[in-house]
Amino acid sequence: MFVKICGTTTEEDALLAVAMGADAVGFIFAPSPRQISPAQARDIARRLPPEVLTVGVFRNELPERVVEVVNAAGLRGAQLHGRETRDQARFVKERVPVVFQAFVAGDPAIRSARDYGADAVLLDSPSPGSGEVFDWRLADGVPDGVRLLMAGGLNADNVGEAVAAVHPWGVDVVTGVESRPGHKDPVKVREFVANAKRAEPRREPASVTDGPYDWEELGS
Repeated sequence: MFVKICGTTTEEDALLAVAMGADAVGFIFAPSPRQISPAQARDIARRLPPEVLTVGVFRNELPERVVEVVNAAGLRGAQLHGRETRDQARFVKERVPVVFQAFVAGDPAIRSARDYGADAVLLDSPSPGSGEVFDWRLADGVPDGVRLLMAGGLNADNVGEAVAAVHPWGVDVVTGVESRPGHKDPVKVREFVANAKRAEPRREPASVTDGPYDWEELGS
């Protein structure tokens, strides 16, 4: 189970997420109480282990600017959280190793998710960052074979239920692990990551030729 802790604003919170087992850390560059500058994100990202995916979050930003900021901050991924077109998403994907394309739950455009060329689709509530839970049945609109990164009102208490009901490839959280906007709660982060990974369906034992999970395969 891929777990992304987003809305990170400090090195302390980034290291906390990593220590608790998160696979990715997100930095918000769009207008938000959790918005930080590319320079701040660079200073934090450079102190994280290389196996942790660092993601910049943008909303309705010019694709050229997205690529510029991701590269300047030394990040490995971009999350497009607005009304980006398929061409804009593909432009970014050609220049950034990992791209997540966000859709609001119930948006008919999600039926064409494959056309965006993203590594995974993020499904969020109609009010991103609000902590509101959407009707999980709307995840049925995601095309088969597309990686689903589930967001929208998840927390330590409901993430296990969400994973069991929807079977996403990964989960993403902001408000559900905060003590206040922009500041993480250590207990909430620990319990969220543990509950998300514990709820992942058991898989058949891997063969001796199977390697460990590696998120970097996303960018290949």
